[in-house]
Amino acid sequence: MLQLKELLFPSIADIAVLSVDVNIEVVRVDAQCTANGAVCPVCGVWSNRVHGAYLRFPADVPSGGRSVVLQLKVRRFVCRNSGCTRRTFVEQVPGLTRRHSQRTERLRLTLAAVGLALAGRAGARIAHALGVPVSRSTVLRLVDALPEPEVAAPRVVGVDEYATRKGRHYGTVLVDIETRRPIDLLPDREASSLAAWLTDRPGIEVVCRDRAPFFAEGAAAGAPQAIQVADRWHLWHNLSEAAERSVAQHRHCLRALVPAAPEPEPEPVSEEKSSSSPWPTGHRFAERTRAKHATIHALLAAGHSKRSVARQLGMSQNTVLRFSRADTPEDLFAGQWQNRTSVLDEYKTYLDDRWGEGCTNAWKLWEKIVPLGYKGSYQRVRAYLYKKRISPRPVIARPPSPRTVAGWILSRPETLTEPEQLQLKTLRTHCPELDALTLHVRSFAVMLTERQGERLPQWLDAVRQDDLPSFHSLAVGIDRDRDAVIAGLTLPWNSGAVEGHVNRIKMLKRQMFGRASFSLLRKRVLLCR
Repeated sequence: MLQLKELLFPSIADIAVLSVDVNIEVVRVDAQCTANGAVCPVCGVWSNRVHGAYLRFPADVPSGGRSVVLQLKVRRFVCRNSGCTRRTFVEQVPGLTRRHSQRTERLRLTLAAVGLALAGRAGARIAHALGVPVSRSTVLRLVDALPEPEVAAPRVVGVDEYATRKGRHYGTVLVDIETRRPIDLLPDREASSLAAWLTDRPGIEVVCRDRAPFFAEGAAAGAPQAIQVADRWHLWHNLSEAAERSVAQHRHCLRALVPAAPEPEPEPVSEEKSSSSPWPTGHRFAERTRAKHATIHALLAAGHSKRSVARQLGMSQNTVLRFSRADTPEDLFAGQWQNRTSVLDEYKTYLDDRWGEGCTNAWKLWEKIVPLGYKGSYQRVRAYLYKKRISPRPVIARPPSPRTVAGWILSRPETLTEPEQLQLKTLRTHCPELDALTLHVRSFAVMLTERQGERLPQWLDAVRQDDLPSFHSLAVGIDRDRDAVIAGLTLPWNSGAVEGHVNRIKMLKRQMFGRASFSLLRKRVLLCR
């Protein structure tokens, strides 16, 4: 029996295995306690005076696909302290049993680990497959009963928000940047909550955060001694948004990347089909669009405002604006079928130039753009050139979108293809504002990658001297948080680990179908490895 005891309970002392009964479904282990006495759980006085004994049947971890049940004989002792409120107490086996528990400690820990990983329903299904049928509520109760993790006093803390209900309710996650482990979750993102949390931990030296004002206020109030560090990724993200808005404000300059189309020779328009429109006369969509176009332009010519026209016709103001900008209905038709993006778009300017030089062989042109990075098929090139060949109107490339141009500006110059570099150079030559924008973005990128935060004041002064309203707004926001931004561009700390845990919180929320309580979510975030 000693060998059985070493096999079944290798790390538990003061227990003896008397027998083992094995059948098809259950393994029953008969055991008893062998300690000389026990300590009263109330007063702490040791006693060996036995009052009685009884059997407990705690479930243990399965073995060989069979459920394991202990038939454990435990004794009840009389407390020797006459002043103790408890007359008798039952002995507990450390590491094996606890008061009122129907499961051994190792089974409790196993089910709690399953609950931390999978939560209620999924955890109960896995536990049943492992041979321990329990309800989802039991799994959740075991998770909730786990003790709080012991966390060393952090020195560098990252803080960010997470959504409990996107757009409505948000909480705060705090991460130890040095260990990259979450240390706490707060149920809201108020500055007062963060300040109270930081006040209880005076040893914090650095706070990594984004540029949200409530985090800045909370960090300043709760940890005035700490250095606030604005995260570099958020800074680059803010810069990217401002750059895209600036390019969109100069979208008319993008037409410089498309060669001017020659005027087509006038052709007689038949009654059955218009040669200048992709839609034939009599098509329901075409006639409806022509009628709307005529009505809107007639009302605008009569002196009505666009808002008044939209109200009279029951249209949105964006629709009225789109119709008012179109000189002819055919311009609206062209937008319907030319608005799709294609892998060939960035090479169409090159194809148009070669076509203008007299090279009309589709196969040769395809062979020329493949070394430039084109990964599409030959058939796509042939279809584009065929359309140029048979179309009564010139088919030319569309100008790139503001997002595409912003992507060129935000990318490293050496990573751009040759056509992209040529188009960006043409655009910078044609538009001084976008040239200044490119210089500012690349100067900021150097500060960001080479940790030259001391250059930020000069960069802000240079931005203010150019006509870039979107960048002026960015500069105002950065100047308001200048110390944290300079620290973010100088110190090695960042919020990368925090962003990873925010993404992990999203996964845990979806796994629980968004119905988990804050306490359960907090336990899973802090304890699940």
